[in-house]
Amino acid sequence: MSRLYRKLVHEGEYAAEVDVELIETDEGWSPYLSLEDAEKLDRVREALRRGDLGAATKVARVYHLTRVSA
Repeated sequence: MSRLYRKLVHEGEYAAEVDVELIETDEGWSPYLSLEDAEKLDRVREALRRGDLGAATKVARVYHLTRVSA
């Protein structure tokens, strides 16, 4: 069984929502990600780190973070 999940990746002044599939089983380390989804998260994180928003927005929704003074 699996379910869709939005994972938040934060790097510097950017955050990205990445759609992944959580795999749930009755055994072991459930829920877990597929290798492909784990690699997708790594690619988005690395793209944000490099400032390559074009690459990140191909597979994620990217947001620019602004600090709020209280």
